[in-house]
Amino acid sequence: MALKNYGVLKSRAINRKLGEGSNPHYQVLVTDEKQQYRIAINVKSKESPSELLYFVDENFSHPITKELQELDAGFHELVKKPGGMALDYIRGNFFDTSQMKPLPYNVPGPDNDLNELLELYIARAIASPDAVLYPFGERWGPETDVKDKYFGFLPGNGIHDIHMNQGNAAQFQKDNGVWQDGGLLIHYPTRNQWVGIFLAFQSQSFHTDDTTGNRIDVVIPPTTAAIRIVAALVNPLGDDVGKETVSLINTSAEKVDLNGWALADRTKRKQRLSGIINAGEVVKVPLAKDGIQLDNNGGIITLLDDKGIKIDGVSYTKKDAQKQGWTIVF
Repeated sequence: MALKNYGVLKSRAINRKLGEGSNPHYQVLVTDEKQQYRIAINVKSKESPSELLYFVDENFSHPITKELQELDAGFHELVKKPGGMALDYIRGNFFDTSQMKPLPYNVPGPDNDLNELLELYIARAIASPDAVLYPFGERWGPETDVKDKYFGFLPGNGIHDIHMNQGNAAQFQKDNGVWQDGGLLIHYPTRNQWVGIFLAFQSQSFHTDDTTGNRIDVVIPPTTAAIRIVAALVNPLGDDVGKETVSLINTSAEKVDLNGWALADRTKRKQRLSGIINAGEVVKVPLAKDGIQLDNNGGIITLLDDKGIKIDGVSYTKKDAQKQGWTIVF
């Protein structure tokens, strides 16, 4: 059973409490100017190992940021499918999951645990009048007769599961699903900066079924993993049809057979690949009229192997694609 009431809350941070106790969560009090909510962010796993994986991007860039800015303040339930604003760490190309690192939640000394990492960004957001928070996760409440146990507001309600919500095993497998991951984005409109904070449990898998979000066991050969997307011509001179290209590189020392592989776009349209890419070679793939579409307003490009497993993925924004005839380098 996947998450219920999955969505994003456009809000402003006004207070916070560090995570503590046996099941610690970093708690954030936010408002949409009409009502208050509590944002509960896991900082310790119930499963071993207890340290969460984290990744912070202080210059987050993705097509969803434009759509998020257009939302009214408050909670918005999201459709769990590609092409919208829902998060999926694996399929959405929001960041490189291999860059996630484990971090304990509470260690003596300054600036060395997850509580303090979150405190750095949340305290900054509270101190910045223009900062807008976008927590993604599952909403609870409103609980009309229950005051919030941390901040005392009524009715109690908020957002939790602000972490990856797929690839779980055992007791947490019931929470698995695609296009329902949690996370926290912070926008500073004055300086046009986006910060992305992403969390996952070490017990989760980054290879999951496209329908259920359940973990799948795969072993990707090093030569397969060595194929990367390095560039794309998204906005060619003149008519885009038949002129868009995606460039791949083989960083390994061996040739790789691309037969059965595919490129996919933001709505998961696919274009099949074929042929051999030699060691160190860069191949420019022309995009067919009926293949994937690279929207000039922003999009994603995903590389899948012959088993449908994601090997690489990139994203670009409208700003990246605004220069006609210029190639975007990833």
